[in-house]
Amino acid sequence: MIEKIPMTPEGHSRLSAELKRLKNEERPAVIRAIAAAREHGDLSENAEYHAARERQGFIEGRVMELEDKLGRAEVIDVTSLSGSKVVFGAKVKLVDEESDEEVLYQIVGPEESDIEKGLLSIQSPVARALLGKEAGESVEVHTPRGVRYFEVLEVGFG
Repeated sequence: MIEKIPMTPEGHSRLSAELKRLKNEERPAVIRAIAAAREHGDLSENAEYHAARERQGFIEGRVMELEDKLGRAEVIDVTSLSGSKVVFGAKVKLVDEESDEEVLYQIVGPEESDIEKGLLSIQSPVARALLGKEAGESVEVHTPRGVRYFEVLEVGFG
């Protein structure tokens, strides 16, 4: 059975755009760079050739990875979701019960997580602890830096 990867429409668009750029811009550019480096003669001591081949390997690997992930993507339109419980796609406002620091996260697929932008992978310890919780509930999270306690302030969508 093929394991589906949950993804927001924004995450799917971002990965699709990266795949298109790699196929239409990066791949042809590296092929031209390899051809140009070959014209310089002896390939064994040609740093430009080896760098271009290494870049080609990276591009081809990333293209295969993106095609696999997009092929298994289960795009979930979070704007159609509602309710009071934390689920995939929810925007969750939390307060750290020790520091009183407030944070806002959106629960997203692992391929689109970016903690700097508040996009929290559904596979992360914090997201797993939050699933099914409602505003007003406390949650205990086992993180690599120890146990942390949060209170769910708000759960929203869209």
